[in-house]
Amino acid sequence: MSNTIKVALAGAGAFGIKHLDGIKNIDGVEVVSLISRDIDKTRAVADKYGIAHATTELDEALALPEVDAVILCTPTQMHAAQAIACLKAGKHVQVEIPLCDMLASGEEVLRVQQESGKVAMCGHTRRFNPSHQFVHKKIVAGEFNIQQMDVQTYFFRRTNMNALGEPRSWTDHLLWHHAAHTVDLFAYQAGSPIVKANAIQGPIHPTLGIAMDMSIQLKAANGAICTLSLSFNNEGPLGTFFRYIGDSATYIARYDDLFNGKEEQIDVSKVDVSMNGIELQDREFFAAIREGREPNSSVASVLPCYRVLHELEQQLKD
Repeated sequence: MSNTIKVALAGAGAFGIKHLDGIKNIDGVEVVSLISRDIDKTRAVADKYGIAHATTELDEALALPEVDAVILCTPTQMHAAQAIACLKAGKHVQVEIPLCDMLASGEEVLRVQQESGKVAMCGHTRRFNPSHQFVHKKIVAGEFNIQQMDVQTYFFRRTNMNALGEPRSWTDHLLWHHAAHTVDLFAYQAGSPIVKANAIQGPIHPTLGIAMDMSIQLKAANGAICTLSLSFNNEGPLGTFFRYIGDSATYIARYDDLFNGKEEQIDVSKVDVSMNGIELQDREFFAAIREGREPNSSVASVLPCYRVLHELEQQLKD
């Protein structure tokens, strides 16, 4: 590998563009290939970001000898198989959340990663948002302990549209995608594994084939609890809102912003080198490659989350 890490990015949609914008701020990294479904749109985005190679085929990008690493921002159902293909091609890989939509697939990614020795990371962005980092530092310092997390993940998505308001070719999922953020973050912030998990869901949408509303309860081994409400039926406000109720304070996190229980904003601008969680996530990926170490939110470290999601899915099927 040269001094510059050369990257192929798969997925030129809303999240792919978030990564391209973040990578622009990171020294020593160059995106050399862009892969997406529509070649004309892919070339347009590639031209905008100065990317020389554009294709609709991941295998074509993986065959490029200069590519060191791949970032996958593709449909959920493709994540595990594509991550495995990248690792088998000798490339480091970061796959956007979720790692998989079946536990066995995620376990296979870990097996191939361990066999390859390459860095494999999953985009659990909440570990990197400055708001959640602030709380994590308080926990690590022994200044704050979670008693309960109360989380609302609310979108209005009764049709198959992405974050840019464009039609999606795949169906999103409250459990395997959106709940994954909170299930992982709760165990990470509590510093304790999840030992009990319950879920109920609302009616299945007649055309999308998914539950549009869901409620999840979690308990960690240290006694901390989490209540998570998810909906694709909510007309606003949209997004995910985290309330940390602890032994010494209450914090409300909204993506990269943080407030106390009185809705007074807390300055988190000095928590890390950027206020952009996606950029910080990418910085960790590239730093782990350079330093030859396991990254925060490695496949190995996030797999317990997917074991819990699997358990919840079995409950919902009963």
